[in-house]
Amino acid sequence: MTPTSSQPAAAGTGSAAAPSTPAAARIRTASAPAGVGSLGGIGLVLTGTVSVQFGSAVAALLFPRAGALGVVALRVTIAAVLLWAVCRPRLRGHSRTDWAVAGAFGLALGGMNLLFYQAIDRMALGPAVTLEVLGPLLLSVVAARRAVSLVWAGLAIVGVFLLGQDGLGRLNPAGAAFALGAGAMWAAYIVFNSRAGARFPRLDGLAVAMAVAALVSLPVGVASAGARLLQPEVLGLGAVVALLSSGVPYALELLALRRLPAATFAVLMSLAPALAALAGFLVLGQALSALQCLAIALVVAASAGAVWTGRARRG
Repeated sequence: MTPTSSQPAAAGTGSAAAPSTPAAARIRTASAPAGVGSLGGIGLVLTGTVSVQFGSAVAALLFPRAGALGVVALRVTIAAVLLWAVCRPRLRGHSRTDWAVAGAFGLALGGMNLLFYQAIDRMALGPAVTLEVLGPLLLSVVAARRAVSLVWAGLAIVGVFLLGQDGLGRLNPAGAAFALGAGAMWAAYIVFNSRAGARFPRLDGLAVAMAVAALVSLPVGVASAGARLLQPEVLGLGAVVALLSSGVPYALELLALRRLPAATFAVLMSLAPALAALAGFLVLGQALSALQCLAIALVVAASAGAVWTGRARRG
Protein backbone atom coordinates (compact mmCIF):
# COMPACT_ATOMS: atom_id res chain seq x y z
CA MET A 1 0.00 0.00 0.00
CA THR A 2 1.33 2.60 0.12
CA PRO A 3 2.18 6.82 0.55
CA THR A 4 4.66 16.87 -0.40
CA SER A 5 4.17 19.71 1.24
CA SER A 6 1.48 20.41 3.82
CA GLN A 7 -1.82 21.37 2.19
CA PRO A 8 -4.41 22.57 4.72
CA ALA A 9 -6.73 23.85 2.01
CA ALA A 10 -7.39 20.30 0.88
CA ALA A 11 -9.73 19.72 3.78
CA GLY A 12 -12.39 22.00 2.34
CA THR A 13 -12.16 21.08 -1.30
CA GLY A 14 -15.52 19.36 -1.52
CA SER A 15 -17.56 22.16 0.02
CA ALA A 16 -18.09 24.08 -3.20
CA ALA A 17 -20.29 21.47 -4.84
CA ALA A 18 -23.29 19.84 -3.18
CA PRO A 19 -22.52 16.12 -2.81
CA SER A 20 -25.12 13.57 -3.75
CA THR A 21 -24.89 11.64 -0.46
CA PRO A 22 -23.62 12.28 3.09
CA ALA A 23 -20.92 9.62 2.59
CA ALA A 24 -19.70 11.32 -0.55
CA ALA A 25 -19.63 14.63 1.30
CA ARG A 26 -17.38 13.22 4.01
CA ILE A 27 -15.00 11.66 1.49
CA ARG A 28 -14.83 14.77 -0.65
CA THR A 29 -14.06 16.86 2.39
CA ALA A 30 -10.98 14.74 2.96
CA SER A 31 -9.91 14.68 -0.67
CA ALA A 32 -7.11 16.61 -2.29
CA PRO A 33 -7.93 19.23 -4.95
CA ALA A 34 -9.82 18.03 -8.01
CA GLY A 35 -7.81 16.29 -10.68
CA VAL A 36 -5.42 13.41 -10.58
CA GLY A 37 -2.52 15.34 -9.10
CA SER A 38 1.07 15.20 -10.24
CA LEU A 39 2.83 12.22 -11.71
CA GLY A 40 5.02 12.40 -8.63
CA GLY A 41 1.98 11.59 -6.50
CA ILE A 42 1.17 8.58 -8.67
CA GLY A 43 4.76 7.41 -8.36
CA LEU A 44 4.54 7.67 -4.57
CA VAL A 45 1.44 5.48 -4.53
CA LEU A 46 2.96 2.82 -6.80
CA THR A 47 6.25 2.71 -4.88
CA GLY A 48 4.40 2.39 -1.59
CA THR A 49 2.20 -0.40 -2.95
CA VAL A 50 5.19 -2.41 -4.18
CA SER A 51 6.90 -1.99 -0.81
CA VAL A 52 3.92 -3.05 1.29
CA GLN A 53 3.14 -6.17 -0.77
CA PHE A 54 6.71 -7.47 -0.67
CA GLY A 55 6.78 -6.63 3.04
CA SER A 56 3.66 -8.76 3.52
CA ALA A 57 5.34 -11.66 1.75
CA VAL A 58 8.37 -11.38 4.06
CA ALA A 59 5.99 -11.21 7.05
CA ALA A 60 4.38 -14.49 6.00
CA LEU A 61 7.81 -16.12 6.28
CA LEU A 62 8.02 -14.87 9.87
CA PHE A 63 4.63 -16.26 10.98
CA PRO A 64 5.99 -19.69 12.07
CA ARG A 65 8.38 -17.97 14.49
CA ALA A 66 6.27 -15.20 16.01
CA GLY A 67 2.70 -15.77 14.85
CA ALA A 68 0.53 -13.31 12.95
CA LEU A 69 -0.25 -11.12 15.97
CA GLY A 70 3.38 -11.06 17.04
CA VAL A 71 4.50 -9.96 13.58
CA VAL A 72 1.93 -7.16 13.58
CA ALA A 73 3.20 -5.96 16.96
CA LEU A 74 6.80 -5.94 15.72
CA ARG A 75 5.91 -4.27 12.43
CA VAL A 76 3.87 -1.43 13.89
CA THR A 77 5.95 -0.83 17.03
CA ILE A 78 9.30 -0.71 15.21
CA ALA A 79 7.81 1.55 12.54
CA ALA A 80 6.44 3.86 15.25
CA VAL A 81 9.83 4.11 16.98
CA LEU A 82 11.59 4.85 13.69
CA LEU A 83 9.05 7.49 12.68
CA TRP A 84 9.26 9.29 16.03
CA ALA A 85 13.06 9.22 15.88
CA VAL A 86 13.13 10.66 12.35
CA CYS A 87 10.14 13.05 12.43
CA ARG A 88 10.22 14.24 16.06
CA PRO A 89 6.62 15.45 15.80
CA ARG A 90 5.55 18.59 17.60
CA LEU A 91 2.80 17.83 20.10
CA ARG A 92 1.81 21.39 20.97
CA GLY A 93 -0.52 23.72 19.15
CA HIS A 94 -3.08 21.16 17.97
CA SER A 95 -6.82 21.25 18.60
CA ARG A 96 -8.95 18.47 20.04
CA THR A 97 -10.26 17.80 16.54
CA ASP A 98 -6.70 17.36 15.32
CA TRP A 99 -6.03 14.76 18.00
CA ALA A 100 -9.33 13.02 17.28
CA VAL A 101 -8.40 12.72 13.60
CA ALA A 102 -4.94 11.38 14.47
CA GLY A 103 -6.46 8.91 16.92
CA ALA A 104 -8.99 7.65 14.36
CA PHE A 105 -6.17 7.38 11.82
CA GLY A 106 -4.19 5.26 14.29
CA LEU A 107 -7.13 2.99 15.11
CA ALA A 108 -7.79 2.42 11.40
CA LEU A 109 -4.09 1.73 10.85
CA GLY A 110 -3.86 -0.73 13.74
CA GLY A 111 -7.12 -2.46 12.87
CA MET A 112 -6.13 -2.81 9.22
CA ASN A 113 -2.84 -4.49 10.14
CA LEU A 114 -4.30 -6.83 12.76
CA LEU A 115 -7.13 -8.01 10.51
CA PHE A 116 -5.01 -8.37 7.38
CA TYR A 117 -2.30 -10.44 9.07
CA GLN A 118 -4.98 -12.70 10.51
CA ALA A 119 -6.23 -13.12 6.94
CA ILE A 120 -2.87 -14.02 5.35
CA ASP A 121 -2.21 -16.44 8.21
CA ARG A 122 -5.21 -18.41 6.92
CA MET A 123 -5.10 -17.93 3.14
CA ALA A 124 -2.75 -17.09 0.27
CA LEU A 125 -1.49 -13.53 -0.13
CA GLY A 126 -3.06 -12.88 -3.54
CA PRO A 127 -6.67 -13.82 -2.66
CA ALA A 128 -6.38 -12.03 0.70
CA VAL A 129 -5.41 -8.76 -0.95
CA THR A 130 -8.06 -9.41 -3.61
CA LEU A 131 -10.76 -9.28 -0.93
CA GLU A 132 -9.10 -6.50 1.05
CA VAL A 133 -8.89 -4.14 -1.92
CA LEU A 134 -12.68 -4.11 -2.22
CA GLY A 135 -12.71 -1.50 0.56
CA PRO A 136 -10.71 1.13 -1.37
CA LEU A 137 -12.60 0.29 -4.55
CA LEU A 138 -15.91 0.96 -2.82
CA LEU A 139 -14.45 4.24 -1.60
CA SER A 140 -13.54 5.17 -5.17
CA VAL A 141 -17.12 4.52 -6.33
CA VAL A 142 -18.62 6.64 -3.53
CA ALA A 143 -16.15 9.48 -4.05
CA ALA A 144 -16.28 9.51 -7.87
CA ARG A 145 -17.43 12.76 -9.47
CA ARG A 146 -17.73 11.55 -13.06
CA ALA A 147 -19.62 8.63 -14.52
CA VAL A 148 -16.52 7.36 -16.32
CA SER A 149 -14.82 6.93 -12.94
CA LEU A 150 -17.39 4.26 -12.16
CA VAL A 151 -16.41 2.45 -15.36
CA TRP A 152 -12.76 2.25 -14.33
CA ALA A 153 -13.70 1.17 -10.81
CA GLY A 154 -15.98 -1.52 -12.26
CA LEU A 155 -13.22 -2.80 -14.54
CA ALA A 156 -10.88 -2.94 -11.57
CA ILE A 157 -13.44 -4.93 -9.58
CA VAL A 158 -13.74 -7.45 -12.44
CA GLY A 159 -9.97 -7.84 -12.45
CA VAL A 160 -9.90 -8.23 -8.68
CA PHE A 161 -12.42 -11.06 -8.75
CA LEU A 162 -10.72 -12.80 -11.66
CA LEU A 163 -7.41 -12.61 -9.85
CA GLY A 164 -8.83 -14.47 -6.88
CA GLN A 165 -11.15 -16.82 -8.77
CA ASP A 166 -8.75 -19.75 -8.67
CA GLY A 167 -8.67 -19.63 -4.89
CA LEU A 168 -11.89 -17.95 -3.79
CA GLY A 169 -13.82 -21.23 -3.85
CA ARG A 170 -11.42 -22.77 -1.34
CA LEU A 171 -11.09 -19.83 1.05
CA ASN A 172 -11.04 -20.23 4.80
CA PRO A 173 -14.26 -18.46 5.92
CA ALA A 174 -12.55 -16.80 8.86
CA GLY A 175 -9.67 -15.68 6.64
CA ALA A 176 -12.10 -14.19 4.13
CA ALA A 177 -13.95 -12.34 6.91
CA PHE A 178 -10.68 -10.95 8.24
CA ALA A 179 -9.67 -9.80 4.74
CA LEU A 180 -13.00 -8.02 4.19
CA GLY A 181 -12.69 -6.38 7.60
CA ALA A 182 -9.19 -5.23 6.69
CA GLY A 183 -10.64 -3.74 3.51
CA ALA A 184 -13.12 -1.68 5.53
CA MET A 185 -10.26 -0.46 7.73
CA TRP A 186 -8.23 0.32 4.60
CA ALA A 187 -10.99 2.61 3.31
CA ALA A 188 -11.12 4.37 6.70
CA TYR A 189 -7.33 4.61 6.66
CA ILE A 190 -7.41 6.44 3.31
CA VAL A 191 -9.96 8.99 4.56
CA PHE A 192 -8.25 9.71 7.90
CA ASN A 193 -4.79 9.64 6.32
CA SER A 194 -5.87 12.47 4.04
CA ARG A 195 -7.42 14.42 6.90
CA ALA A 196 -4.36 13.99 9.12
CA GLY A 197 -2.13 15.17 6.28
CA ALA A 198 -4.18 18.36 6.06
CA ARG A 199 -4.05 19.03 9.82
CA PHE A 200 -0.47 18.06 10.72
CA PRO A 201 2.76 19.29 9.08
CA ARG A 202 5.30 16.94 7.50
CA LEU A 203 4.77 13.36 8.73
CA ASP A 204 3.70 14.35 12.25
CA GLY A 205 0.17 13.00 11.85
CA LEU A 206 1.47 9.65 10.65
CA ALA A 207 3.92 9.42 13.57
CA VAL A 208 1.12 10.05 16.09
CA ALA A 209 -1.18 7.56 14.34
CA MET A 210 1.53 4.91 14.25
CA ALA A 211 2.05 5.34 18.01
CA VAL A 212 -1.69 4.80 18.55
CA ALA A 213 -1.57 1.69 16.34
CA ALA A 214 1.40 0.39 18.35
CA LEU A 215 -0.50 0.87 21.62
CA VAL A 216 -3.34 -1.19 20.14
CA SER A 217 -1.27 -4.02 18.64
CA LEU A 218 1.65 -4.43 21.07
CA PRO A 219 -0.32 -5.87 24.02
CA VAL A 220 -2.05 -8.34 21.71
CA GLY A 221 1.26 -9.38 20.13
CA VAL A 222 3.03 -9.81 23.46
CA ALA A 223 0.17 -11.92 24.78
CA SER A 224 0.36 -14.10 21.67
CA ALA A 225 4.11 -14.49 21.08
CA GLY A 226 5.69 -13.59 24.42
CA ALA A 227 9.49 -13.78 24.64
CA ARG A 228 9.81 -14.99 21.05
CA LEU A 229 9.50 -11.35 19.96
CA LEU A 230 12.90 -10.65 21.54
CA GLN A 231 14.82 -13.31 19.60
CA PRO A 232 17.49 -11.59 17.42
CA GLU A 233 16.34 -13.24 14.16
CA VAL A 234 12.72 -12.35 14.85
CA LEU A 235 13.63 -8.75 15.69
CA GLY A 236 15.75 -8.45 12.54
CA LEU A 237 13.05 -9.75 10.21
CA GLY A 238 10.51 -7.67 12.10
CA ALA A 239 12.55 -4.55 11.37
CA VAL A 240 12.60 -5.43 7.65
CA VAL A 241 8.84 -5.96 7.66
CA ALA A 242 8.34 -2.68 9.52
CA LEU A 243 10.31 -0.72 6.93
CA LEU A 244 8.78 -2.40 3.87
CA SER A 245 5.20 -2.69 5.12
CA SER A 246 4.75 0.33 7.38
CA GLY A 247 7.42 3.01 7.52
CA VAL A 248 8.09 3.46 3.80
CA PRO A 249 4.62 2.89 2.27
CA TYR A 250 2.58 4.81 4.86
CA ALA A 251 4.88 7.82 4.60
CA LEU A 252 4.65 7.73 0.80
CA GLU A 253 0.85 7.38 0.90
CA LEU A 254 0.43 10.32 3.27
CA LEU A 255 2.54 12.46 0.93
CA ALA A 256 0.62 11.16 -2.10
CA LEU A 257 -2.75 12.04 -0.58
CA ARG A 258 -1.62 15.68 -0.50
CA ARG A 259 -1.30 15.54 -4.30
CA LEU A 260 -4.09 13.16 -5.33
CA PRO A 261 -7.87 13.14 -4.79
CA ALA A 262 -9.11 10.27 -2.63
CA ALA A 263 -11.00 8.68 -5.56
CA THR A 264 -7.90 8.44 -7.77
CA PHE A 265 -5.81 7.17 -4.85
CA ALA A 266 -8.37 4.46 -4.10
CA VAL A 267 -8.52 3.24 -7.71
CA LEU A 268 -4.72 3.11 -7.88
CA MET A 269 -4.90 0.83 -4.86
CA SER A 270 -6.51 -1.72 -7.19
CA LEU A 271 -2.96 -2.53 -8.30
CA ALA A 272 -2.38 -4.15 -4.91
CA PRO A 273 -3.71 -7.65 -5.84
CA ALA A 274 -1.51 -7.76 -8.94
CA LEU A 275 1.55 -6.75 -6.98
CA ALA A 276 0.63 -9.14 -4.17
CA ALA A 277 0.45 -11.99 -6.67
CA LEU A 278 3.88 -11.02 -7.98
CA ALA A 279 5.30 -10.84 -4.44
CA GLY A 280 3.73 -14.20 -3.62
CA PHE A 281 5.34 -15.71 -6.72
CA LEU A 282 8.81 -14.29 -6.12
CA VAL A 283 9.00 -14.66 -2.33
CA LEU A 284 6.58 -17.47 -1.45
CA GLY A 285 6.63 -19.52 -4.67
CA GLN A 286 2.93 -19.01 -5.48
CA ALA A 287 2.52 -19.51 -9.24
CA LEU A 288 0.37 -17.29 -11.48
CA SER A 289 -2.26 -18.88 -13.72
CA ALA A 290 -3.32 -17.57 -17.13
CA LEU A 291 -6.56 -16.29 -15.59
CA GLN A 292 -4.63 -14.40 -12.95
CA CYS A 293 -2.43 -12.82 -15.62
CA LEU A 294 -5.57 -11.65 -17.43
CA ALA A 295 -6.87 -10.22 -14.18
CA ILE A 296 -3.62 -8.31 -13.66
CA ALA A 297 -3.98 -6.79 -17.12
CA LEU A 298 -7.54 -5.66 -16.34
CA VAL A 299 -6.53 -4.09 -13.05
CA VAL A 300 -3.60 -2.26 -14.62
CA ALA A 301 -5.87 -1.01 -17.43
CA ALA A 302 -8.40 0.26 -14.88
CA SER A 303 -5.72 2.14 -12.95
CA ALA A 304 -4.25 3.62 -16.14
CA GLY A 305 -7.72 4.66 -17.27
CA ALA A 306 -8.40 6.40 -13.96
CA VAL A 307 -5.14 8.33 -14.24
CA TRP A 308 -5.82 9.26 -17.88
CA THR A 309 -9.33 10.47 -17.06
CA GLY A 310 -8.06 12.64 -14.24
CA ARG A 311 -5.35 14.21 -16.42
CA ALA A 312 -7.85 14.89 -19.21
CA ARG A 313 -10.13 16.63 -16.72
CA ARG A 314 -7.33 18.88 -15.52
CA GLY A 315 -6.43 19.77 -19.12
